Amino acid sequence: MERLPSFSGLTAFYAAARHGTLTAAAQELNVSQPAVSRRIAALEADLGCALFDRSRKPVRMTPQGKDLLQALHSGFGQIEASVARLRQSAQGRVVTVSAPAGFVAFWLIPRLGALEDAFPGVTIRILSQEYGEAVRPGDLLIRFGLPETGAGQEQRLLGDEVFPVASPLYLSRLGMAADRHDFARMTLLTMETARSQWHDWPSWFQEAGLAMPSGVRALDFNSYAMLVNAALAGQGVCLAWGGVLDSFLGTGALVRLQGPSASSARGYFASARDGLAAGRDVRDILAWITEKAA
Repeated sequence: MERLPSFSGLTAFYAAARHGTLTAAAQELNVSQPAVSRRIAALEADLGCALFDRSRKPVRMTPQGKDLLQALHSGFGQIEASVARLRQSAQGRVVTVSAPAGFVAFWLIPRLGALEDAFPGVTIRILSQEYGEAVRPGDLLIRFGLPETGAGQEQRLLGDEVFPVASPLYLSRLGMAADRHDFARMTLLTMETARSQWHDWPSWFQEAGLAMPSGVRALDFNSYAMLVNAALAGQGVCLAWGGVLDSFLGTGALVRLQGPSASSARGYFASARDGLAAGRDVRDILAWITEKAA
C-alpha cells in the first residue's frame, strides 16, 4: 500500500481548506497558526506539489489541493458517519443535518436556539460543505442546486430571488446609497468556483436585464461565508439569495440595492436521507426547517 502522509498534515490542510484561513484552522485544531503552516508545508514537501497558490490574496487551492480535499471529504465523511452511528447508539436520539456552509452559517445557526428548544430531547449535529465538494452524509440533507426530477420527497426551502447587497459603510464610502448606486464603480465579490451552481455576476446581470460594466473590479473567493464576511466588512457588493441573509438585512448590517433582481430555478432543497423510512425525529425536524424557511 502506498505510504500515507502524516495525519497531522492532512488534518491541518483539511481544516485550512474548509475554513479558508490558517487562523480559523488553528482554532479548530487548538494549535498555533505557525504550527498549521508548518504542517501544511511538510505535507506539500512529502507530496512533492503545492496545495495552495500563495501568489495572490486570498490564497486559492491548486488543482492538486482540490483533488486532495475531495478525497479527504469522502474519507473523513465516512469516518464521521460511522462515529455518528456509534454515538447515536450510545446517546440515544441524535439527528445529523448536512448542509452547504453558507446555509449553515447564515440561516441555520441564527435559528439553532429555536430548533433546540423545539426538540429538547434530540442531539442535533451539523455537518457543512462548500459548493462543489462532496455532500457529507447526514440524516437530513440540504443541498443547493436545481430541483431533482422525480425527487418527490424533496422540499424547497427558500425563494428563487437573487439580488445585490452591500454594507451601508461601503456605500457611504463611495458616496452612494441603496437607491443611488453605480455598479461600474463598485467591487463585485465573486465565487467563481460555484459559477455552475450559483448565480454569479455575469448571469445575474443577464437575468436582470442589465449590461455588466466592462473592466469592473472583482474579488474572488472559494467560500460563500468568506464572500459575505467581505461584504459585511465593506469590501464590495455581493449577491444574496432570498431568505439566506435576512438576519443581516434585518439589522441593517447589509442593505439591498434597489433595482432589478433575477430569479432562478436553483435553490435550497431538503430531504430525509431515508425518505419515508426516516425516523420520527428526522421527519419532525425536516418539517420544522421547511416551515421556518417558508
